[in-house]
Amino acid sequence: MNLLSSFLPIIDERSRILILGSMPGVESLRLQQYYANPRNQFWRILYELFNTQASQVYEERVSFIKSNKIAVWDVIDNCYRVGSLDSNIREEKVNDFSALYKAYPDIKTVMFNGGKAYDTYKKWIGFDPTTNLTFHKLTSSSPANTKKYEEKLREWGDKFYGATQNI
Repeated sequence: MNLLSSFLPIIDERSRILILGSMPGVESLRLQQYYANPRNQFWRILYELFNTQASQVYEERVSFIKSNKIAVWDVIDNCYRVGSLDSNIREEKVNDFSALYKAYPDIKTVMFNGGKAYDTYKKWIGFDPTTNLTFHKLTSSSPANTKKYEEKLREWGDKFYGATQNI
């Protein structure tokens, strides 16, 4: 089993909402792109929430989320894993969120794309009530999650609607 490493965050000074995954899957690591598996519904959901024509060009996707004040990162910095399933993650080490929040103090909302991201953050970082951050656990956009697309879209939409009212 090889040690796998995540990516740098997609973030800039405009970012207000941080979406956290657990760890990039095999296809994402191969292409060095967040949510590169075409069966993952992440990009489809975000484009639909913002009523925008979806792009397949990664650089355009990055520009799209930045322009909508969204940042993307993963909770896990590195780990051992066979395949793409979160259940196969071993010996994870998490990213430095203290440094991220210090560098980008305008982040107000953190959304977890799935249970593994949420559980890992809770275990290693925790939810500090003295911060001004709001946390939301979302249904995973992963193809491993069998919930219907419409249900995922509705849930993500409810959380995004509330978060975007304050930015």
